[in-house]
Amino acid sequence: MTPGRRSSTFTRLLRHGFTDPSAAERLLDGPELTTVRDDPVLLEALGATADPDLALHGLVRLLEAQPTPTAHRELLDTLIAAKPLRDRLLGILGASTALADHLARHPTDWHALVTYEPHDLHPGVTEFERGLAEADDPVTLRVAYRRCLLSIAARDVCGTTDVAETAGELADLATATLRTALALAQAAAPEDAAACRLAVIAMGKCGAHELNYVSDVDVIFVAEPAEGTPEPQALRSATKLASHLMRICSETTVEGSIWPVDANLRPEGRNGPLVRTLSSHVAYYQRWAKTWEFQALLKARPVAGDPALGQAYLDALHPLVWKAAERDNFVPDVQKMRRRVVENIPAAEVDRELKLGPGGLRDVEFAVQLLQLVHGRTDPSLRSGTTLDALGALAAGGYVGREDAARLDEAYRFLRSMEHRIQLYRLRRTHLVPEAEADLRRLGRSLGLRTDPVAELTREWKRHSTVVRRLHEKLFYRPLLDAVAQLAPGEARLSAEAARERLIALGYADPAAALRHLEALASGVTRKAAIQRTLLPVLLGWFADSADPDAGLLNFRKVSDALGKTPWYLRLLRDEGAAAENLARVLSAGRLAPDLLMRAPEAVALLGDGDGGGLAPRQRAALEQEILAAVGRAENAVQGVTAARGVRRRELFRTAAADIVGTYGTETSPAEADQGALVDRVGAAVSDLTKATLAGTLRAVVREGWGDTLPTRFAVIGMGRFGGHELGYGSDADVLFVHEPREGVAEQEASAAANRVVAEMRRLLQLPSADPPLLIDADLRPEGKSGPLVRTLKSYEAYYRRWSLVWESQALLRAEPVAGDPDLGRRFVELIDPLRYPAKGLTEDAVREIRRLKARMESERLPRGADPKLHTKLGPGGLSDVEWTVQLLQLRHAHHEPGLRTTRTREALAAARAAGLLSAEDAEILDEAWVLASRVRNAVMLVRGRAGDTFPTEPRELAAVGRYLGYGAGHAGDMLDAYRRTARRARTVVEELFYGD
Repeated sequence: MTPGRRSSTFTRLLRHGFTDPSAAERLLDGPELTTVRDDPVLLEALGATADPDLALHGLVRLLEAQPTPTAHRELLDTLIAAKPLRDRLLGILGASTALADHLARHPTDWHALVTYEPHDLHPGVTEFERGLAEADDPVTLRVAYRRCLLSIAARDVCGTTDVAETAGELADLATATLRTALALAQAAAPEDAAACRLAVIAMGKCGAHELNYVSDVDVIFVAEPAEGTPEPQALRSATKLASHLMRICSETTVEGSIWPVDANLRPEGRNGPLVRTLSSHVAYYQRWAKTWEFQALLKARPVAGDPALGQAYLDALHPLVWKAAERDNFVPDVQKMRRRVVENIPAAEVDRELKLGPGGLRDVEFAVQLLQLVHGRTDPSLRSGTTLDALGALAAGGYVGREDAARLDEAYRFLRSMEHRIQLYRLRRTHLVPEAEADLRRLGRSLGLRTDPVAELTREWKRHSTVVRRLHEKLFYRPLLDAVAQLAPGEARLSAEAARERLIALGYADPAAALRHLEALASGVTRKAAIQRTLLPVLLGWFADSADPDAGLLNFRKVSDALGKTPWYLRLLRDEGAAAENLARVLSAGRLAPDLLMRAPEAVALLGDGDGGGLAPRQRAALEQEILAAVGRAENAVQGVTAARGVRRRELFRTAAADIVGTYGTETSPAEADQGALVDRVGAAVSDLTKATLAGTLRAVVREGWGDTLPTRFAVIGMGRFGGHELGYGSDADVLFVHEPREGVAEQEASAAANRVVAEMRRLLQLPSADPPLLIDADLRPEGKSGPLVRTLKSYEAYYRRWSLVWESQALLRAEPVAGDPDLGRRFVELIDPLRYPAKGLTEDAVREIRRLKARMESERLPRGADPKLHTKLGPGGLSDVEWTVQLLQLRHAHHEPGLRTTRTREALAAARAAGLLSAEDAEILDEAWVLASRVRNAVMLVRGRAGDTFPTEPRELAAVGRYLGYGAGHAGDMLDAYRRTARRARTVVEELFYGD
């Protein structure tokens, strides 16, 4: 061959899409293609395939496998002369190595592609049964199955059938295969066949007439005794036949397998009997079935065995499907199923998952099935098992917007086409988009993308999955807005009853009120209404994902009414990705955060990504600086403290919002996995905020009463959870007040001034206003409520030297200066250190006294009627148990173990573990219990808007606490059990460490 000709052929091969022209030239110059290698028709046809190199290689293998020279010549002649065969055969060889392997093993099966009659274009079950008729064992059944599969794949790759028709043909072939397999099983055991009537019900994609190339074929078996046969014997016979049928299809032979037959959708799954009678099926579904099982029944279709029994099964069970939405557990089941869409996908595969990933096929199928369950009971037109048919019916009935349905239909067809071509290549069950460029190129070309197949495929795939991701939420909610906004005349709309049904199904307890809110938010032609119509479909989905969707929607309406005319608010929600989702989570998580927000709605700006400051907690120094500056600008103490309380309210909202968003997670940011970190963050933020508020209040009171200088040095000492940086949303501020007269000031004057300061601080921080009060509790002072509110440093010294009790030393473990004169605070700490970290530890009498006090507190302070096992503060394994245990270790060992000299419980626990004072396991158990109890208290405050130490009894509030703690709908009982279990383990450790010898 001359170099010039080689160069010309090489170039032509490149132009026709070959990626390895040198190898292609060698194959074309080989003996198998000698007579046709210069025929332009062949090169054009190869260039039209998904992978010309693969198609040419497969063709050469097929020619090599021909049994005789005559057969070889017949294939080549037909290939060149008959365009239908050429397109079909080369199309298959360029798209599927698995079918090329089949043809190489069965070289005469190419004849199945020659026929091109009108009836051949759309074969059904009858035609496929004819194609399988000669199969008399599992091996010949596999060969016949793949011969039929050749014709389906040929029509698919040539575009003769669309993706829905291809899926239907695959389901018809599966039906014919199940019938043939059942006939083989019956022929092998005629006595069993005579003893029963057996029907095979197809489920899943086979039942829905939308099967993949490679997929488990889901089935359910139902049987009845033949006349004169006892039921137990008939069921044993039916079970043998069903098991044999499954093996015939599933087992691997020299010709491979067909596909697994999966009967796990049957009642009780793999734990239940393989075959049941019809009455047994009905009894199970009436009494025990879960929502997902009725969802699965949407696609049930009799395909093999006794047709009358199969129809009786459908007649008995289909009415139950359409009552599923009336069941008590429908809403939590639906919410759980919606959250499970992306579950169990390895993180590395999420972005390549066509079926379960975000914007994948499952999103479409689930959304359509849910709407069918909600509305199909009153509208029989929606009862198709096929996804695209059901989507069309939903659009025609006004249950889904027509434009949305059309875009979803297009996206679903494209994604299913991708799935088909990926599976066709090796005939393997997979839903992952390949990563190799050669695979992506072949996949793109198979879908008609020829200019730049890889880039075009990636672009189209992402475009369609984005459409699904955006529309799958809109499907539920857009029609609700269209029903109330009344902007598009002529479009079919949801009826009022259908809208009510949908809202109930999505968790709204008061659908009438929800529709009124939607109407107020979405009606009209203003810019505000237009933007809210765009936002609401997504917001409603996030509300429905909470424990109280009604509250979320009502709160959104309140915020919108307050801020709707301010341009930055709507722009924030529209343009800043996280803001809308953060707002939805915050508004539907309970009462506290929305109440804080309603008092100053402009705090919505904190939820954005931009300059609003975000949700990161502010440092104490920055808070103090802002508050002191506001106090400095105020005309009097009332105005100054009002300003300080306003900052506190805003920062409490920031802290609560950050806690909620971190707990629930967002679409772009996963939930915080470290529960302890969430508790520490809230505790530190609220404690710092309280310190800054007290500092500002002290400055305001002193400035108004005495100008720049108070006659006495004055310090505030944080105690309890305040001193430990562990304040919750509903905690009071436990404090001590200490002062020291300035030089030349009489002690009586100094004491009067200090008492005035304390009284005024407490009064101003509790004045009725739009801002939450800050309660100051000084009951931990010497002599308790009977003692003076304020003492001098010398008075504290005298008291502690002479009268101090062991409980006061224990309380001082949490003492830390929080406001006022830093030097005085430092000297107070120096005074109390020998008390709280005694050089000789504790005497046995002191230990006994602490234990006695603890036991008395448990018996006397527990509220009447409260369940001790669920009381987070005083119950067994609660906060008190853990904190007293840690504090006993501090009192005993802190003098010799510097790490124990901390006011923070978790820090002291970690130090005790590091010092070997308790085992790592015990430390972990105590830490887990303390964190959980703290989380419960925070959750109760967030949900109810008022503090509490026990779980709420109202079901919706209890569910909201559960959502905060990571429990899905319907799992409040699991939450309570988990709390009891955690507390019980902690109490066991406390019994040993605190009460043990």
